[in-house]
Amino acid sequence: MVRYAAIIALILVAMVLGALAWDQTKGWFQFKGEKSTSHQAVLKEVEALGKLELVKYNFKDVVEHEVKYKWVPNSKVILMISGEAVGCIDLQKIKAQNITEKGDTIYIKMPDPEICYFKVNHQESKVYDTKFTYFNDANLVDEAYKAAEKEIQNMAIRNNILAQTQT
Repeated sequence: MVRYAAIIALILVAMVLGALAWDQTKGWFQFKGEKSTSHQAVLKEVEALGKLELVKYNFKDVVEHEVKYKWVPNSKVILMISGEAVGCIDLQKIKAQNITEKGDTIYIKMPDPEICYFKVNHQESKVYDTKFTYFNDANLVDEAYKAAEKEIQNMAIRNNILAQTQT
């Protein structure tokens, strides 16, 4: 009985010493090289935008995109979408004839409002579920994101983003 206790104690001491030795030397067995990154960036072009962003609409949407088949179960993807649309006025469209001066006041006829951009915010969106995609997940999800982006544009128009931008 004493003999087994001594063997167990010896095994435990060996395990503790082995763990300490591994912890102290584990970096020795890994290949760690010095990291280096170089860039040769050049400014290609400077472009004057002239767009005055005035209104930003944020949207949430649940998108169910389905491809129907005749003989096999339909492919389906469900996305939780976050997106935005921005209304703006393009100041580059102002012409000299749009500017009038009366006394010490200058009047500028502003261009019509427009939607600068609409997009899906991929950091805040996620794929919730996919079913029967038949190894076509990427295309199915891509189609769903494109449909969601088009719906963001349509929702912005339906919610009067141009009138809000004009105001």
